[in-house]
Amino acid sequence: MKVCIIIEGSYPYVTGGVSGWLQQMMLKLKEIEFSILAIKASRNESMEFKYKIPDNVTEIRNVYLLDDDYGKKKRISLSKRYYDAFQSLFFGEALDWNIIFEFFRDKDISINSFLGGKDFLEMAKTYYNHNFERVVFSEFLWTMRSMYLPLFMILKQKPVEADIYHSISTGYAGILGCMQKSLLHKPLILSEHGIYTREREEEIIKAAWVNGVYKDLWIQQFKKVSDCCYQNADVVTSLYEGARELQIELGCPREKTRIIPNGVNLNDFANLAKKEEENSIHIGAVLRVTPIKDVKTMISAFSIAKLKDARLKLWIMGPLDESPQYARECQNLVHDLKIMDVYFMDKVNVKDYIGKMDMLVLSSLSEGQPLAMLEGFAAKKPFITTNVGNCPGLIYGEADSYGDAGIVVPPMNVTKMAEAMLKIAKEEDTRKIMGEAGYKRVAAHHDNQDVFKQYIDLYLSMYKINERVG
Repeated sequence: MKVCIIIEGSYPYVTGGVSGWLQQMMLKLKEIEFSILAIKASRNESMEFKYKIPDNVTEIRNVYLLDDDYGKKKRISLSKRYYDAFQSLFFGEALDWNIIFEFFRDKDISINSFLGGKDFLEMAKTYYNHNFERVVFSEFLWTMRSMYLPLFMILKQKPVEADIYHSISTGYAGILGCMQKSLLHKPLILSEHGIYTREREEEIIKAAWVNGVYKDLWIQQFKKVSDCCYQNADVVTSLYEGARELQIELGCPREKTRIIPNGVNLNDFANLAKKEEENSIHIGAVLRVTPIKDVKTMISAFSIAKLKDARLKLWIMGPLDESPQYARECQNLVHDLKIMDVYFMDKVNVKDYIGKMDMLVLSSLSEGQPLAMLEGFAAKKPFITTNVGNCPGLIYGEADSYGDAGIVVPPMNVTKMAEAMLKIAKEEDTRKIMGEAGYKRVAAHHDNQDVFKQYIDLYLSMYKINERVG
């Protein structure tokens, strides 16, 4: 059985929860052959693998959103069938994606020529005259062009032969999976670790690079893409019930949805090195130093807590190279505030450090079901986390009575996070009770063996269905 994994902006070039999950799954499912379509922004990005590629991965193919195909192919005029399909894609609702997929399979064209051609210009003018006359037309045209160039670069890709396609998000990875299912008639699984449409919507609303009048166009485009993914996938997985309900709210048929949580190998955290210093409280943060993790709030909270409890030390464990400018800003913040005992560890083996921590902290603005929390629970460590994603469910429990495994605070709330640090630091018994609650929760609901069995069963069921249909 061959499974083609389609993943955007992640494995094997970027570390993180999704990449770690995929690495573990492929290592565990040794009997399955995997190929990977890795979607990257451009050829200028780093090509360094951040993981040792498992032996059962037989191909890694890069797909670039912002590639150059100027002058490679001739211009074409669209037939009425294709014209109507593209007009619906750009500005309509009754959209037949199969016609779009067929077009890119059969027509050897230049995307740049197509987006600079008379058909696209005519469609854009018509919509502009009805909806955007008060803005400069050239600005509107370039906005539309920049919106669809990456999508069309994706759709130009030649399909990869596989028995099953598994997209690890909607968006560009999801639409590439939909295209291959449509053209090769093989099953498609869609797994969301975060709800891509909602994440892009939040990003666009905040973005300075999108002019306010065009924000809704961008948001609607991502919604169209996600709707295609939800309608065409055979099975749609999420990590927890709240995410599943959001998928359904966004249009995914309920009968397609199922929950497969993240998992952790408890044995990996059974005999960890312990803290040697007696009169200190170690606070650990296992995360990528990027804006979405809001490390600045954590540092600011620690600076307040440190003034009240000199025993506190903060260990920030995770790569600094994904967002170098932000990482420098975080380091400068420590320097400017003259905070003592803050250590940026960069890339480390988490298991070498996590046992030495008294508590762990996650200050994210957005999360799904963080693997870092599950690993912390496996090490019996209490957690302070922001009220995002499934973090509250992991802390307080959703289907058990094990008790609180930490404290949940509002995002970007320096005061509340500092108070939580001080509370857990002060009460050793509370730390132990919370640590035990987290361990029981992860053992009951997030054991790797159980989680990956659900994936192998899903693959086998899809494979058998396809064999019968074939």
